[in-house]
Amino acid sequence: MKKITLLVLLFIAYSVIAQDKLFTSTASINFEASVPFFEDVKAVNRQVTIVVEPRTSTFICTVVVKDFRFKLDLMQEHFNENYMESHRYPKAVFKGKIEKFDLKDIDEIEKEYQIKGKLVLRGKSKEIMVNALIKKVGDGIQIVSDFPILISDFNIEIPSRIAAKISKTVNTELIGVVRGGDPMYLTLK
Repeated sequence: MKKITLLVLLFIAYSVIAQDKLFTSTASINFEASVPFFEDVKAVNRQVTIVVEPRTSTFICTVVVKDFRFKLDLMQEHFNENYMESHRYPKAVFKGKIEKFDLKDIDEIEKEYQIKGKLVLRGKSKEIMVNALIKKVGDGIQIVSDFPILISDFNIEIPSRIAAKISKTVNTELIGVVRGGDPMYLTLK
């Protein structure tokens, strides 16, 4: 009986420890800055890292800027060299707290949460609040968030000759499924 009790306690302890951090390095961010009657300005990055620490409700999303992929190579080149200056500012990071988040409340029914935090992009930071839909899927938790980013908030300068062809607000969608484990290569800063 003692052995069974010990095994059950070890299993429970392992389950609790495994839930210390939930993470993925394969989340996606889609963004669009298109305006009607002009070329689509769209990109996707499928190598986005998300870390969720349920105990503290901490949410961290890290994006390597040069990993965004555009339909046109020239558009991708201009994005990295002229607008985002990805050689100077290689990453964008959003770190915040998921308000009223409790891992026990997450099930297959999607619930809306707010994540309040700081977005750091191009060396500039801005406090933002985004809505996120969170639900349990298989052995993980799916997080979906749509939020606008004003290019003026991050000093992204668009040349006047093409300013009418690019939206001043970038519509951004984050989709990811985080799972338990020990992401030793990730640190919370």
